Amino acid sequence: MPKFISYGRQCIDEDDIKAVVEVLRSDFLTQGSKVQEFEQVLAECCGAKFGVAFSSGTSALHGAYYSGGVGTDDQVITSSMTFLATANSALFLGGRPVFVDIEQDTGNINVELIEREITDRTKAIVPVHYAGHPARLSDVAKISRKHNLIVIEDACHALGAKYMNTTIGDCRFSDMAVFSFHPVKSIATGEGGAVLTNDEKLYEKLLMFRQHGVTKKLQSMQNKPSQTGDWYYEMQQLGYNYRLTDIQCALGVSQLKKLNGFIERRRAIVDIYRQAFTGNKYFDIPVEKKYAKSAWHLYPIRLRDEYKNKKKKIFTQLRENGIGVQVHYIPVHLQPYYQSLGYESSSLPKTKDFYDREISFPIFPAMSQEDIDFVVDTTLTTFSDF
Repeated sequence: MPKFISYGRQCIDEDDIKAVVEVLRSDFLTQGSKVQEFEQVLAECCGAKFGVAFSSGTSALHGAYYSGGVGTDDQVITSSMTFLATANSALFLGGRPVFVDIEQDTGNINVELIEREITDRTKAIVPVHYAGHPARLSDVAKISRKHNLIVIEDACHALGAKYMNTTIGDCRFSDMAVFSFHPVKSIATGEGGAVLTNDEKLYEKLLMFRQHGVTKKLQSMQNKPSQTGDWYYEMQQLGYNYRLTDIQCALGVSQLKKLNGFIERRRAIVDIYRQAFTGNKYFDIPVEKKYAKSAWHLYPIRLRDEYKNKKKKIFTQLRENGIGVQVHYIPVHLQPYYQSLGYESSSLPKTKDFYDREISFPIFPAMSQEDIDFVVDTTLTTFSDF
């Protein structure tokens, strides 16, 4: 078969397989000890007090928004340059996303534009760490304190990233941080997500939301059953079955042991790309600000003016030549459903321009030197035809 390198994929070795097999041979496939172990190891890895595993990054976002108090007619300020789940999770709860334009170089929310969008209905700010590059969290935190808003980091791209020498997920500048463990992310559990927090009350809400709104802790309740014992449980809120299995958490624990190596390999690939692509006339390469250490979930190049209108042809030709490029993302506010809700297509000019230029190149730890050389050589050859 002709060579084809996708933009991202998981990196699984024999240790990961062994960890999963051990669970398959155990008494518990779900709701066993591996879930709590994964939550604890993840929280320790990031420097947070509490971690709650979820069935996906989307369900984790849903849980974080709920636990943060987002409800009917509440507004959540975020970026449109993200996957749909960031905005949809507000809609799930009857809230409304309010989109702010982005920084042209990082693709992250432009914090200078946030305050003008704050109203008496604003409940939360959700900065997205686009492509693994941390947003300006300290500035977001200042705004949130001034207006008494909750901050939820959409860190689904950013496990292993750092902001001002703090680890993304330590929640030093936020109330909660949300991660995803889809196979193209920093670590993989198949599907999966998690919320980290330092707030015990939020932690308890997240646990209940993940499991049908149920807790084993006895609360004051009228008409309490006359007999209670170890079997007793209470449903205190409307929750969901958003649990992650022990099978997946065993894989997650094993993968977390390799996280630092995965991130360093991504950074090494970026260094090679930087050397190869710096100064080319076709596209601008992604940046890394002085305050950030990106997790490099994506490698998003931006086409220059004379190639911007040729994006479809360039994208198609790169794929035909064996480079599995992708586009991240079609802005949420341009989606038909959001258009039907009244979002204006012309409201975020820098977001639209970023989308018009962006193409994601392959980057994942399992890439060999041969793969990297293929991407570099094929890219430059392909662009030379335009």
